[in-house]
Amino acid sequence: MLKLEARPQPSKAMSIASPLIALLITVLIGTLLFTLLGKDPLRALQMFFVEPVSSLYALSELSVKATPLIIIALGLAVCYRSNVWNIGAEGQFVTGALAGGWVAMQAGPGTEWMGRGIVLLILIAGVLGGMLWAAIVALLRDRFNASEILVSLMLVYVAELLLGYLVYGPWKDPQGYNFPQSITFLPVTQIPRLGGGLRVNIGIFVALAAVAGFWVFLFRTYRGLQLQIGGLAPLAARYAGFSARSALWTALLLSGGMAGLAGALEVAGPLGQLTPYVPQGYGFAAIIVAYVGRLNPVGIVFSSILMSMFYIGGELAQSRLGLPKSLTGVFQGLLLFTLLACDTLIHYRIRVKHAPAQPAARAATQPSEA
Repeated sequence: MLKLEARPQPSKAMSIASPLIALLITVLIGTLLFTLLGKDPLRALQMFFVEPVSSLYALSELSVKATPLIIIALGLAVCYRSNVWNIGAEGQFVTGALAGGWVAMQAGPGTEWMGRGIVLLILIAGVLGGMLWAAIVALLRDRFNASEILVSLMLVYVAELLLGYLVYGPWKDPQGYNFPQSITFLPVTQIPRLGGGLRVNIGIFVALAAVAGFWVFLFRTYRGLQLQIGGLAPLAARYAGFSARSALWTALLLSGGMAGLAGALEVAGPLGQLTPYVPQGYGFAAIIVAYVGRLNPVGIVFSSILMSMFYIGGELAQSRLGLPKSLTGVFQGLLLFTLLACDTLIHYRIRVKHAPAQPAARAATQPSEA
């Protein structure tokens, strides 16, 4: 009989091995799933794990997917380390895209003097838009003790409805044949690409710079230490004089700002305009990225690459194998589910417990009194 036995202290080895075991289990379950669907499992797995890294173009597309995931997950990592549960990064992503898109739509006659400097304004507007949406969550939690989980999640749908209203109404392109979309942003407003006819842009360098900045913030600054202690031991943080209110606002504003930055990079980069399809689930997928990456900025880079492979693999499986695109969400969910299960082994070990001998068997082994 198997039994979970508490470890004297958390296992560092299992903390590292758990995501790898979870990935292996996810692949095995995926293989079984493809077989049941009547598809060649080897070819299907190739779509997810080989094709996304098979060429320079594929690597470019991988970076386009990974960039917003890295940026959003960094902000979420700060939140979760601070014991603040922001589930609404998708809404903050959308409002960042709206704010950045509005600035991009102002480009034209009279703004030529700004040149490429308008790109910086677009990114700043995106950060402010995301922070504003996260500030609503912080205010309701701070003043009325409302659950930040529910408030941030519900605000996602408000942001999506706001986006729909704008692109179907005031911001609709009058020359767009009645399609729900804004005007196409002028080339001067678009995020500079790295060349070679590829879609990869300077957003990847912004993401990597953010990784370095957040690593220093979390592990080499006093403020980062305050946030982490507040998350791990709230009573100890209060005893030390750390402000829980300040931690709440700092974590949510940072998280919202990063999600908004990702939104601005997306609309002024690969998309080039506002459409109802700006929300692509990055805000929700980044939650998995943050946890698979162990809430560590460096780990988030690797987990975002893995999640990007799921996105691209899902698109390839849809076009080449006729599988539904929702398969991407299936893989994401499987990875999170198996990771949570494997994380149990960080604090517990599996022991084989032998069943006690039956009374009759023990009586048979006793010597007779005669």
